[in-house]
Amino acid sequence: MALAMTGLAAGFSAEINWTIGGIGAERWVLNANAHGLISNGQLLPQADVTAISQSPGVTRASGLAVFPQQVAHIDGRSRTVLVFGVALGGIGDPAVTSGQALSGSGQVVADTRVGAAVGSQITIGGTSFRVVGQVVNRTMLAGSPIVFMPLRDAQVLVLGGRPLITAIVTRGVPSQVPAGLAVLTNSEIEHDNLTPLAGAIASINSFKYLMWVVAAIIIAALLYVSALQRVRDFAVLKALGSSSLLLFESLAVQAVVVTLVAAALAAIGANFMGPFFAQPVVIPGSAFATLPVIAIVVGLLSSLVAVRRATSADPAAAFGG
Repeated sequence: MALAMTGLAAGFSAEINWTIGGIGAERWVLNANAHGLISNGQLLPQADVTAISQSPGVTRASGLAVFPQQVAHIDGRSRTVLVFGVALGGIGDPAVTSGQALSGSGQVVADTRVGAAVGSQITIGGTSFRVVGQVVNRTMLAGSPIVFMPLRDAQVLVLGGRPLITAIVTRGVPSQVPAGLAVLTNSEIEHDNLTPLAGAIASINSFKYLMWVVAAIIIAALLYVSALQRVRDFAVLKALGSSSLLLFESLAVQAVVVTLVAAALAAIGANFMGPFFAQPVVIPGSAFATLPVIAIVVGLLSSLVAVRRATSADPAAAFGG
């Protein structure tokens, strides 16, 4: 569970990185009041795309409209999704992993987490769309999948057809933009969109630490019970001249072996827990690398509980006293 919690916390960063990186932009131009949040709902005129595209340093610019918390109906099921309106063939038009790319009105490309197969129908806001392609790892806001559609369809769906967008994505760096707009890098966008989730990430990390504490308590209890059952064995060893340090070492080895075996089983099991969470679970390699070290530390700390019982064994008990 501690490994799964680590992967869950890392999943927040991973999904933002996948989604923002998947747009393929070098810079993002947003309403300055959006503070870097692409799902903030701060609108700007689509005409600004032309102005940005003519800015020195820009080789290409496209409008993007991001609308969160839209309800999609698929085969009698409901799913909350984010709608990304993209310019066909422009920056942000997703490269599909199955099916076909967007080519016209009435079509969508959906993340696989939506659960809509290629060729199926999906209804959003009372409008029916045909799923022509799928993508993977395009989610935001803790696992909410993204549905991509032509920009004009998104504007009609949410804005009543008004020519407004929420962001302009560019290739090249704009040297000047209209007043009231801000130019941000991918890293800045990722950071700003991760900030509202900081509380959730902190809570998950706290739960992860709690799992380690629980693990230490369980192992400590196991060793203590084992020590109670081996009092006569400890007494014999002390009667034969074994030092308290040697007894501690034997308990420590037992504890470390138990925790390392548990860590190995956890490393295997954690890889299969991802499908149980709506949020992507991405366990970083560093977590697997530090797991044995943490397991050893937990084992050693747990063994201290049983040391007192082992070292207080009376050698006379070895002779039935």
